[in-house]
Amino acid sequence: MSSKSESIWCVIPAAGTGTRMGSARPKQYLDLSGRAVLDRTLEIFVNLSEIRGIAVGISDSDEWWSSLPLSLDDKTVAAEGGAERAQTVLNGLSKLRDFWSAGDSDWVLVHDAVRPCVKTDDIRRLITNCREFDCGGLLGCEIIDTVKRVDDEGRVIATEPRNRLRRAMTPQMFRVGELVNALEYAISRGHSSTDESVAMELMGRRPRLVHGDPLNIKITRQSDLELARMILQL
Repeated sequence: MSSKSESIWCVIPAAGTGTRMGSARPKQYLDLSGRAVLDRTLEIFVNLSEIRGIAVGISDSDEWWSSLPLSLDDKTVAAEGGAERAQTVLNGLSKLRDFWSAGDSDWVLVHDAVRPCVKTDDIRRLITNCREFDCGGLLGCEIIDTVKRVDDEGRVIATEPRNRLRRAMTPQMFRVGELVNALEYAISRGHSSTDESVAMELMGRRPRLVHGDPLNIKITRQSDLELARMILQL
């Protein structure tokens, strides 16, 4: 079991352009019931007493970050965004080390900027599991739909058994030093890591999947933004 004296940090990669949304500004800065999506996401982690500091990875062409109220919070600091998610997260980890002296054995939560509906109880359950089993982990949930495999023409070629399949979500939690090594390894081999667990898996690790609420959605399209508005009213 890991020690509770080890600090917990957070990295929020927010350097994406959100081209699939087709909007004039990146999706993390779209309005969500009167506030930017990123500001709502940040608020969750700023208010978590377990989190010591948050590095937010933003693009060098970002013109919206400084207008967010929480960009000035004592717990947040901006980090340089990269061309890919893995590089943005790696830069965020470097900022945690340089700005707050985060240690290799400390823990870090990495969370998507556009998941503003994650529940605090789920985050704390992930933290508890990772500490108790002294391992990395991530939030995820069961797949309830039947899963089909299709060919290039969109024709069904197989139905996949779903009993052991899960939807991967964030946050994902790992030790700072181990995640740095995993991301550097993935980048050096040209591997596109869609999440941090992928990088850890490349290193032979088996992260623990902790059940999270399925309403922890990732805003990718306009319909997701409308759904998030409804979820926040629940």
